[in-house]
Amino acid sequence: MPEHTLKRFDEELERLSATISEMGGLAESQLARSLAALRERDTEAAESVIVDDARVDALDEAVQEQTVRLLALRQPMAVDLRVILSSIKIAAALERIADYAKNTAKRSIVLSQATPPAAAVTGIERLGRLVRTALKDVLDAFAHGDVAKARDVWERDEEIDQVYTGLFRELLTYMMEDPRTITACTHLMFMAKNIERAGDHVTNIAELVSFRSTGHGFDEARPKGSAAIYATSDAPAGTAP
Repeated sequence: MPEHTLKRFDEELERLSATISEMGGLAESQLARSLAALRERDTEAAESVIVDDARVDALDEAVQEQTVRLLALRQPMAVDLRVILSSIKIAAALERIADYAKNTAKRSIVLSQATPPAAAVTGIERLGRLVRTALKDVLDAFAHGDVAKARDVWERDEEIDQVYTGLFRELLTYMMEDPRTITACTHLMFMAKNIERAGDHVTNIAELVSFRSTGHGFDEARPKGSAAIYATSDAPAGTAP
């Protein structure tokens, strides 16, 4: 961020970035703990994720208050305005990621009383690791204004979608082969979708990191891999009917 003649303005921008970084760290922790709760069938850990969502919400409100104050009192322009506006959107994306983690934790509590297919749980963990790594990297890109690293995260969205597509089909297969798995696999399917959507918000953050520094996101259309789920026998894979 540029330096200003008003030291107070610099301090307020730094405090805004620090709040977002703290929020990102919490969202990352929430996602990790929700996945661990599923793997370890730990209802107490899942309940702590649900309770801690309020901390993320409070930080989101703090970002909104800080940005409104900066817009009202500083009347920023150019790069400063981009930093402030992107901060609102990044905070909103992080709040949604934490919400998806909370929803995943809620379903893990239900699944602790069931016996979901072990391979499907492993698939959820693999998908979760991809999104967690992407989130960690995009937060690093945010902290250092690293557009190249943000682009690398953005390009990983296709891999996340492909893993999600494979997991979706695997869960359908389990349900068709053994109707007794339908309830557990339905919960896992919703969990997989929550994690995939969290990944979409990570790539949104990557685009916003670019916007903060350059004034624009990435020019190409975002690579996507999950449309194959909706393909029919008459439509080529990757093409929605």
